Amino acid sequence: MARLAQTHGLTDVQQEILSTVRDFVDKEIIPVATELEHRDEYPQQIVDGLKELGLFGLMIPEEYGGLGESLLTYALCVEEIARGWMSVSGIINTHFIVAYMLKQHGTEEQKEYFLPKMALGEIRGAFSMSEPGLGSDVSAITSKAVKDGDEYVLNGQKMWLTNGGTSTLVAVLVRSDEGHPEGTAPHKSMTTFLIEKEPGFGEVRPGLTIPGKIDKMGYKGVDTTELIMDGLRIPANRVLGGVTGRGFYQMMDGVEVGRVNVAARGCGVAQRAFELGVQYAQQRHTFGKQIAQHQAIQFKLAEMATKVEAAHAMMVNAARKKDSGERNDLEAGMAKYLASEYCKEVVEDAFRIHGGYGFSKEYEIERLYREAPMLLIGEGTAEIQKMIIGRRLLEEYRFQG
Repeated sequence: MARLAQTHGLTDVQQEILSTVRDFVDKEIIPVATELEHRDEYPQQIVDGLKELGLFGLMIPEEYGGLGESLLTYALCVEEIARGWMSVSGIINTHFIVAYMLKQHGTEEQKEYFLPKMALGEIRGAFSMSEPGLGSDVSAITSKAVKDGDEYVLNGQKMWLTNGGTSTLVAVLVRSDEGHPEGTAPHKSMTTFLIEKEPGFGEVRPGLTIPGKIDKMGYKGVDTTELIMDGLRIPANRVLGGVTGRGFYQMMDGVEVGRVNVAARGCGVAQRAFELGVQYAQQRHTFGKQIAQHQAIQFKLAEMATKVEAAHAMMVNAARKKDSGERNDLEAGMAKYLASEYCKEVVEDAFRIHGGYGFSKEYEIERLYREAPMLLIGEGTAEIQKMIIGRRLLEEYRFQG
């Protein structure tokens, strides 16, 4: 077991789960990840393996067929998986956020219907807030739901759905002015709808189209898509929680958990970059000795290891805070911000250690170099995190003059 990024105070069950996942990553993910990534191929065999391990139900309560584990256990599993291939952690993350939102906010009927199938990986989740023209400004959502008898009719275009094609359940945030007088704050007139669909591309149910995969610089293998609603009819019992106007809060609760997940991904990718850098530094020789013996390289390794350790500690702290039932937006924002920035820096240093070979697709670090930037923008950009952190600090340290 490596010296870095250890987590103290874990139970025997947590340690056993993590050991199983790490073993799976080393044997089933790392050997095939780069080849699959270069082909932009969906890792079906890996996903099937994760289903067998029960990871799709990791945080779903035992009464609904899941393992009932904590956010910390989940985050540490994500860290291990991202160490193997970050795209795989994305496949689980969106599923997990939808399951978490159902567990926290769903009606009893919604929980009983969806969660047992989600725990088995039979229903696979995706969620959708963003739109082509709004980026991080969620209050500017224009997709709309209008009540029509016992149903709602949804129209609009959504953007950046991870698992948009492979998922069978999408939690979609839209504007719903029903019951909200004009002038209501935008975030109070939004609703989350639970939309069931067939996997695949094209018209996946009447009124709902998934156009195809967006071609990306990195984060390949996992499908990222748009979603177009044109007269999509959804029954009223598929409003998350059964009440309109609560969607913004439900999504923000999910994203808070998602930020811990992105921090964990940053930790995992940074760990792998450090492993690759420290190995290569002991294999490559210049001027008659290992490059690891040059002080310039040792300084790099020292900085990389310190960043790996710091990011892991902050991620663990944010997960434990949420598990204790406390508000963790400050800690999650800090962890996501620091882990994603440090990840980028550690990956770049490992890339530099590899010299010209880092630029070759034969070497794993080339893939990591293209994957790290996604973490700078996923689940809210660094600038959004700093806004959240700054506002929370001013609440906590209000000047009493």
